Amino acid sequence: MPVAITKDNFETEVLKSEKPVLIDFWASWCGPCRMLSPVVDEVAEEHPELKVGKINVDDESELAMQFGVMSIPTLIYFEGGEAIEKSVGVIPKENILALCRL
Repeated sequence: MPVAITKDNFETEVLKSEKPVLIDFWASWCGPCRMLSPVVDEVAEEHPELKVGKINVDDESELAMQFGVMSIPTLIYFEGGEAIEKSVGVIPKENILALCRL
């Protein structure tokens, strides 16, 4: 299951993670986010070698600004604490896997 990421646990969960990390920037009022969320959850379940986190942009606007998130849903893939890939909008599962180099 995806981990709820906040500014308090971001460093530990993302920057210092031993595994690559996929972050889903979302909000509860966002229709496309609700469409993408089950697909992200599926990727999390099927790929234990990947850490999947979710950041609610309403609660964590600082993190959204830090990573230039202007539209949601936005997916950002991190490896070794670095943001490597970014995707905005609803994308199919195979595109998420490609984003995460799986």
